[in-house]
Amino acid sequence: MNLNTITIEEASFELVKIPQGEILLNDDRIKKKWAVEIDEFYLAKFPVTQALYFQVMEVSPSTFEGDNRPVESVAWIDAVNFCNRLSLIKGLTPCYKITNDEAVFRKNENGYRLSTEAEWQYACQANTGKIRYGELNDIAWFKENAQNETHEVGLKQPNEWGLYDMLGNVWEWCSDIYDEEVYGAYRIFRGGGWADVERSVMATNRRRSHPTAFKIDDLGFRIARNT
Repeated sequence: MNLNTITIEEASFELVKIPQGEILLNDDRIKKKWAVEIDEFYLAKFPVTQALYFQVMEVSPSTFEGDNRPVESVAWIDAVNFCNRLSLIKGLTPCYKITNDEAVFRKNENGYRLSTEAEWQYACQANTGKIRYGELNDIAWFKENAQNETHEVGLKQPNEWGLYDMLGNVWEWCSDIYDEEVYGAYRIFRGGGWADVERSVMATNRRRSHPTAFKIDDLGFRIARNT
C-alpha cells in the first residue's frame, strides 16, 4: 500500500485538547497508589471506528460489523501499527518503533499513539475524580443495555470534556506495560465493554493482556497525540 496516495480527513478522528493536570492511580492487586503529572495532549473524541480502521489498514477484523461502530477484535500490536500508519499518512513521525511484533513507545514524537493509562483515566474523569461521569445507562453501553453487541459511537452522553464512549461499548488499549516483572509484555486496557456488568465499568478499573495474542469482541482503542 502506498501511504502517500491515501487521503483521510481529520474530521473522521476529531481530537479534543486535554488540559494538563494530575491523576491518582490505584492498583488493588498490589495495594498501591501513585500520582502522575499529565501534560496537555490531544485525545480522540470517539474510539476508532471500523470505517477509519479500514481506510488506514485495509482490513476489517470486527465481529460486529458497522462503519460507525468501534473497531474491535484487535490486538495491542494492531492498534499501534494503526497509529504508526496513520502518522505516516499524515506526514508525522511514528511513536512506536516496531520490530518483529515488539514495540518501543516513543512518547515525545509528533505522531498518533495510544494514551498512557494515566492520560486515559484523567481524560475519562475530566478532572472530577469520579468513577463515572454520569448515570451509567446514560453514558455507556454495558451488559444491561447493549443487547450483546457493540453500538455506533457517540450515541450516549459525553463527559464534561466532550469525549464519548470512554466507558462501555469497548475497552480501550493503552500504551503502558502493566507489570513487566510479573506479566512480561502484557499491556493495559481501560473503560469496560458491552459485555461487562455495572461494577466493571468504571474509570478506575484496570485490566491487562498479551499485546499480540489477545483479541476479543469488546476491546478496541482510541488515538492520542501530543500538542
